[in-house]
Amino acid sequence: MSEENQLAPLGQLAPMSRDGRNPRAPVVRNLEMNEIDAFGQLRSVWDLIIKNQWLILAVTVVLTALVAFYSFKMQPVYQAIARIDVEAELPLLQSLNDLFKTGEADESFLATQVAIMQSDELAWDTLQRLGQGGSEKSGVGVVGTPTTMKMPAIRAFQGHVHMDRVKDTRMILVRIEGTDPKQAAAAANALVDCYVEYNFRTKYDATRQATGWMEQRLDELKVKVEKSEQAMVDYERQNNIVSVGERQTVAEARLEDMNRNLSTAQADRLSKESIYRMAAENETEVGFVQGNSLLNNLEAKEIEFKEAYSEVVSHYGPTYPKALAIKDQMKDLESLITRQRKRAVENIHAEYLAAVQREKVLAEAVDKQKSEVDRVNQLLIQHNLLKREFSTNSQLYDSLLQRLKDANVSAGLRATNIHIVDRATPPSSPIRPDKFRNIMFAVAAGLALGIALAFTREALDNSIKNAQEIEKLTDLPTLAIIPLVQQPVLGRSGQLAAKGLSELYQSHRYVLELAVITMPSAAISEAYRALRTSLLLSAAERPPQVILITSAQPGEGKTATALNLAITLALKGSRVVILDTDLRRPGLAKALNAPNSKGISGILTGAYEYDPKLLLNVAHMENLFLLPSGPSPPNPAELLCSMQMEDLIKRLRQSFDYVVLDSPPLLPITDATILSGIVDGVVMVVECDKTTRAALSRACGVIDHAGGKILGTVLNKVDIRRDGYYGYRYYHGYYTYTHKSYYGKSEPSSSEKSEIDG
Repeated sequence: MSEENQLAPLGQLAPMSRDGRNPRAPVVRNLEMNEIDAFGQLRSVWDLIIKNQWLILAVTVVLTALVAFYSFKMQPVYQAIARIDVEAELPLLQSLNDLFKTGEADESFLATQVAIMQSDELAWDTLQRLGQGGSEKSGVGVVGTPTTMKMPAIRAFQGHVHMDRVKDTRMILVRIEGTDPKQAAAAANALVDCYVEYNFRTKYDATRQATGWMEQRLDELKVKVEKSEQAMVDYERQNNIVSVGERQTVAEARLEDMNRNLSTAQADRLSKESIYRMAAENETEVGFVQGNSLLNNLEAKEIEFKEAYSEVVSHYGPTYPKALAIKDQMKDLESLITRQRKRAVENIHAEYLAAVQREKVLAEAVDKQKSEVDRVNQLLIQHNLLKREFSTNSQLYDSLLQRLKDANVSAGLRATNIHIVDRATPPSSPIRPDKFRNIMFAVAAGLALGIALAFTREALDNSIKNAQEIEKLTDLPTLAIIPLVQQPVLGRSGQLAAKGLSELYQSHRYVLELAVITMPSAAISEAYRALRTSLLLSAAERPPQVILITSAQPGEGKTATALNLAITLALKGSRVVILDTDLRRPGLAKALNAPNSKGISGILTGAYEYDPKLLLNVAHMENLFLLPSGPSPPNPAELLCSMQMEDLIKRLRQSFDYVVLDSPPLLPITDATILSGIVDGVVMVVECDKTTRAALSRACGVIDHAGGKILGTVLNKVDIRRDGYYGYRYYHGYYTYTHKSYYGKSEPSSSEKSEIDG
């Protein structure tokens, strides 16, 4: 390879670190698409819908057609509605004012009323009422049926009856459906009338039955009240029981007074005892404790004498006559105070003994009175029983008498808690079928079902969808993404190509394998140029020279990738040779319309030696050559792993800048696995929406186990309409516009193309 046409290796641009990274290059973090594109999930869903649009459309059309056919064939059904107000049941009426009272109806009460309206009895009464008009059949069921057909007629009628309760109200809607609007309205009104009549009749019958029972019980209770009252009075007279209050007798009242006096005496005795103890322990404090004024005066006089004596002694001395006289007076006063204190203590003791004696007497009297109260209470047990029996009989008699009066009032008043708000009228339009709504619902259901099937189909699909899946699964870079191009489009694109090399292949059937030549300005051609660039930059030391193109399964685009890669390398000015190493099903010779009589199989079997004359010039390009596979041998794997194959690769290395090998698929046969050990790198071709994750993972594992080096992957046949690949469409328009606007023609010349490709 010439130095001017060779890309500079990455290792010459900057010194590399030990881990193979350029220390001057910025660190680039691999981000998930969800981190970059906030609407990636939504766009993925949209792509899935577009991908399965025909499935979704087919399901929607079929379901809509079925629903539309059923809707137009269905007989119209009308619905009549009657509204009633159900109030809570009130107690027995006592006056006309009670007719206007309303109560709160709870949920259970309303549910009970709905169940009553749906009962068999009301249904049969309604059918009988409808049969009074002479009609034998109606739109809601057979009427006028004999008794043997009662239950079938009731079930047929109930199948057309629906009850609804209006939320937060006491309102009940009675809806009856039928094919005849007049009969449906008549049936709804008849059911409501039967329900009102049933409600009134039930209450009236219950009231009359209760009245008869209460009259009988009232006579029995009257006799019991009289007997119990007479027994109570006789018992009081016999035992002299006198009541002073509602719950108290004379003995109990007397005992209560004695207990009160005893409590007072006990408190007085405790007070006297405490005063006595204090006075006995310290007689000097008896005047303060008892409050004796005489003793207090004597003690005050004693203090005055002491003060006078102290004053005289301090001036004249203790022998002074006045001091001696005051001293004598003090002795007499002290003797008097002592006698007075003893007398006061004796008085306090006497008062204490009197309080003790009084408490004792009252305690004995209380004990006697308690015995009397106990005796009276024993008598009152029987008295209370007689009194309670009399009171109970009296209350029952009064209550039953009052209820009898209430029942008589209720029986005379025709009152009901059911009010008809709206009577049913014949409906003007049917409720079913609603053709427009049914069709709209079918469309929505069809779309939902189709989308669900699309998601199910996608969930069961284990194939590779995008480059991110490949990188997550294999940890390998995606060198290029090749867009999907249909063959008719290729033909039109080829006709638009400029005269030159592409002119030779415009009518060729293998247009895709020569896309770089036949469609130089198409997106697929630029994708192969991107593959060339990524491949040359895939190694840090130097670009790979011998490159093996393979795939996991057949038909994934290996031959087209290998041939277009070789063409792009040749357009860059490098000498390139492409080898068809698929000795079982060769494809390069067919794609290039070249002879396949001599080739690799003859060299490896020793039929002839390698000769540069065996190389075929491709597309009249001076620096692109083909070494075909030759006739198919019986043992391709043994030939490819021979020393002759290694020698052939070594000789081609010396003569060409790049050697591209088109090999068989990896998983079905072992040929590509053998070749991966003698090349510089392997490029794995992955077909979008076809290659499974398991197949790709297994293929990469086979290469790694064989010691081969996988340079990266090529995602082939990608629908450019899907998310993330709109750049190809932009490039296609941009590149075409550049050719026409800059060069003034559809394709540049050879020198201009060299500038663009180089």
